[in-house]
Amino acid sequence: MGILPNATMFTRYDEVHFQMAVIGLIPARLESARLPRKALLPIDGLPIIVHTFKRSLLADSLDEVYVCTDSEEIADVVQTHDGRVIMTSDTHTNGTERIAEAADKLVREMNYPEPDLIVDVQGDEPLLDPNHIDAVVAEHMRHEDWDILVPSQPFHEPETPHVVKIIHDVNYRIISMSRAVVPLPFKSKPKYYLKHLDSISFRPAALRDFASLETSNLESIEGIELMRAIENGMTLGTVVLEGNSYSINVPEDYDRAKEDILNDPFRNKY
Repeated sequence: MGILPNATMFTRYDEVHFQMAVIGLIPARLESARLPRKALLPIDGLPIIVHTFKRSLLADSLDEVYVCTDSEEIADVVQTHDGRVIMTSDTHTNGTERIAEAADKLVREMNYPEPDLIVDVQGDEPLLDPNHIDAVVAEHMRHEDWDILVPSQPFHEPETPHVVKIIHDVNYRIISMSRAVVPLPFKSKPKYYLKHLDSISFRPAALRDFASLETSNLESIEGIELMRAIENGMTLGTVVLEGNSYSINVPEDYDRAKEDILNDPFRNKY
């Protein structure tokens, strides 16, 4: 449990997929303090947001994919590249609130049947591995008691505050998240740390509940929106994935992505 699903596990996923409806929602905004106009920065001839939604479409588990934004400029770019857009308010404080509004519009205004799962795919992952999305969906299907599934990945450089670290129990339920170095190597050093990945799966009811809650104490302190869910008693789980996925947060990430895309195995599929 908690490890990237093997071929047998994916067979189980394929058997149940036809009974499940899964929607991918990609929140995107134009303003970014650390990297201005990040969503539209080019990598290998395409804006970051376009890479993200096209790679999301490669995931077998997603029935539909929409970019959710308050920016007409982002919407125009996405639609130019044959993507679907849901326009949202410009008052949201984080991406989870934005996709909650978009999910509500899908059901109430666009007459879409309520999906079984909603996957929040962050718009700043131009090197997103579509297999990660499939692994997240497959694992969430196996845990009906989990409100939210946040994937994670082993790494060995926990000092950076731009990367959120995850701590889980023996059943892979998330205990806490922090930008600090956790667990703190006081008596011994862990074999590895776990970083928060950004293809997050929600039960629709959990997403609605999250959006209805006030900003929580630890969410405000750490700047980690899902601490709101933990502090309010929701059940969050994780699946530990292999690979080298990362978000574009700072200029150094952008420079790295421009190099890594040149040898990326999914780039020639879109």
